[in-house]
Amino acid sequence: MASSVRKTAYFSMKTLNRAGQGARLLNGLAAHGVNLLAFTGFPNAGRAQVDFIPYDVVKFTRAARKLGLKMSRKKTVFLAQGSDKAGAVAAICGRLAKAGINMVAMDAVAAGKGRFGAIFWVKPRDIAKATRVLNAR
Repeated sequence: MASSVRKTAYFSMKTLNRAGQGARLLNGLAAHGVNLLAFTGFPNAGRAQVDFIPYDVVKFTRAARKLGLKMSRKKTVFLAQGSDKAGAVAAICGRLAKAGINMVAMDAVAAGKGRFGAIFWVKPRDIAKATRVLNAR
């Protein structure tokens, strides 16, 4: 399988940086049938920032509203998936660098069975250019 990159939506929110907060949020969403493409969280200014990348934006936003979650507005993230091989993520980074696009952040993993996945962000002003450079759908 060749690598593919797609542009998709994500939502972020700040929450308490305490044991169980991520489980509470994820279980609440799961109880409403929300499936995620990716989820990431990290400490931020004494709290925690969590980012949700849903399969279905409408279902996610309805569930978040019902759960009383204070989400950011919809923003853009890129999702890469493909065959896991040496340099798979480096190729993506290299194409962006050659185009003069600075990647803000990236999370990448080997997904097993010879596959990898990555989520990454560029500055809002670079989204259209990154979409073209990476042939993102």
